[in-house]
Amino acid sequence: MTTTTLAVLVPLLPFLAAAAGLLLGRTAPGFVRPLAVLPTLTAFALAVVVAVRQGGGQAIDAATELTPTGSVPIELALHIDGFAALVAVLVGLVASCVQIYSTGYLRDDPRYPSYSALVSLFTSAMLLVVYSGDLMLLLVGWEIMGICSYFLVGHYWETSEARAASIKAFLVTKLGDVPFLIGLFALATDAGSFRITKVLGAVANGGLDHPTLIALLLLTGVAGKSAQFPLHTWLPDAMAGPTPVSALIHAATMVAAGVYFIARLLPVFAASSAALVVLAVMAAVTMLGSGLAALAQDDIKRVLAYSTIGQLGYMTGALAVGDRGAAVFHLLSHGVFKALLFLAAGVIIHAAGTNSLASMSRMKDLRARIPDAYWTMTVALLALAAVPPFAGFFSKESVLGAAEHVATGHTEHAPGAAGWIVLVAALLTAVLTAAYATRLWLLAFRGRGVEAPDHGRQPVVMTAVLWVLAVPSLAFGLAYGLLPDWFDGRDLAPTLTTSVLGTGLALTGGLITYGAWRHTSALAVRVPLGAVVAHPEGDAAHVEAEAIAIHESVYGDVAYAPDPADPGRLLLGPLHRHAAVGFHLDAVYATLFVRPVQAAASLVRFLDREVVDTYVSGASAVPRLLGAAVRRAQTGNVQTYVSALLAGTVVLAVAALLVATGA
Repeated sequence: MTTTTLAVLVPLLPFLAAAAGLLLGRTAPGFVRPLAVLPTLTAFALAVVVAVRQGGGQAIDAATELTPTGSVPIELALHIDGFAALVAVLVGLVASCVQIYSTGYLRDDPRYPSYSALVSLFTSAMLLVVYSGDLMLLLVGWEIMGICSYFLVGHYWETSEARAASIKAFLVTKLGDVPFLIGLFALATDAGSFRITKVLGAVANGGLDHPTLIALLLLTGVAGKSAQFPLHTWLPDAMAGPTPVSALIHAATMVAAGVYFIARLLPVFAASSAALVVLAVMAAVTMLGSGLAALAQDDIKRVLAYSTIGQLGYMTGALAVGDRGAAVFHLLSHGVFKALLFLAAGVIIHAAGTNSLASMSRMKDLRARIPDAYWTMTVALLALAAVPPFAGFFSKESVLGAAEHVATGHTEHAPGAAGWIVLVAALLTAVLTAAYATRLWLLAFRGRGVEAPDHGRQPVVMTAVLWVLAVPSLAFGLAYGLLPDWFDGRDLAPTLTTSVLGTGLALTGGLITYGAWRHTSALAVRVPLGAVVAHPEGDAAHVEAEAIAIHESVYGDVAYAPDPADPGRLLLGPLHRHAAVGFHLDAVYATLFVRPVQAAASLVRFLDREVVDTYVSGASAVPRLLGAAVRRAQTGNVQTYVSALLAGTVVLAVAALLVATGA
């Protein structure tokens, strides 16, 4: 079987599994789990075969024109280079792990058949994006992922949080997709084709007439899909969905699509220095803002959500300095350890017996109860904090090295300003990343909250998946010497300066957080509802209403104050309450966009009801009154009609006589 045929089967198999799952989910429930797992596993195996055959060498191209579309043709095209081959392997691996994990996590969920089918469709759409050689074909996968995220984030539609989160995710990403679509049309118009190879050829020959405008339009779609500032606000709320869905979205689909898109079309963005600087600023704000926000979150999944936003900022930062090899290397590394983090968090949530709530301030000594999650999450957090020799160290170091090369003028792939912006922001974010990773570990596994009811041993399929992902989280970075062939020959070896700086800052962030936790650990107290938490220095703080609501719903009449041993409160100080709500960006959007739209809708409703409806009612009233008057005159009495006729005749005769006399 040819490599092209195998490549076609990679996205096709999950698509067929999704269709079959939706059709047979109710009539043949025994086929649901095999249909969820086996096609995805097969697609993963085929993706590995395609990657081996591609071998980092010449790209595999194949295309056929489905139907004539005028001057700018749309083709069913594949373009598989080293980047595409490896990203497809990542998607297949994570999707397979998520499907296997979900058979245990959602084993009692009545909507599991539709869930698993949508996960397969989600996987197929991302694989289509990865292998696509035509922008319109890529757009199809891009939009299918959007609708899949809407349904999967809203899986627990009984809760208002899930319903609101799914709508928010859909609307925010669509807000970015509108200019993105305009940018695609503008790009194809300038290049004369939607075919990616032809577009890149046109860029190389200086064929783009509006590179800055096109790049900025495309960046809006990327910001929405990959949750970059200012369109990142949907991602933390999307944690209302099932945890395996969070793992899939954050690690291998959806948010990775935007980064991959820029990497595939990087010459288009590099044609505009202004666009690269904008991308660098966007990445810097995203990294720093998400790092501070993660340090203030109480829910474990929201910490990981903000972590994803920040790590995507590293990837877009690498792209801003013109190094797609570093960006995709970090995408692959992050995809593995972030999937592990979410799935380990799912074990914690499953152990607590809830769907999605995982308040770290109420966790207590989970190490003994869930040892598999403890050890594997420790590995993943070390990778996230970029501690050598874990995978995150090598991939994050490649980003720092790329930024340092541009900042110091060793390469001219991007403006020096972009290099300095990314480098400084990335180093500061390294401190924050290590800080919130250490905080998560301390609160989750050494917390002093109340112990949740023991729901027994976790399903083997869930814990086994954790160990599968732990291996590449530990060892994938060590393969940097084998990857240059797939990454345009780019040397991914760590450089001394940024390695020392990055590791030193990460260790500093972790040690400071640990010290703050030790300093405040004596403040962990148990309080009844409405009580006051006394501070050793004499001040007092009332138990926050949000914490009361959460803990009252879980434990009845006893609430636990926000953990005074939380080092995030000490480290952030007055900034904590602002960081906890994402620096009020949702409130800003509500003021600038939501309320004006609602006010405009109210005005339209008023005009429709009071003006249009009044006019229509008035226009109908006049004929109705005239009809009533005429109807009253039609009595059916012949004598009345004759009398009226004679009276009219007399009136006309008198009028005629008067006219004649006057004449």
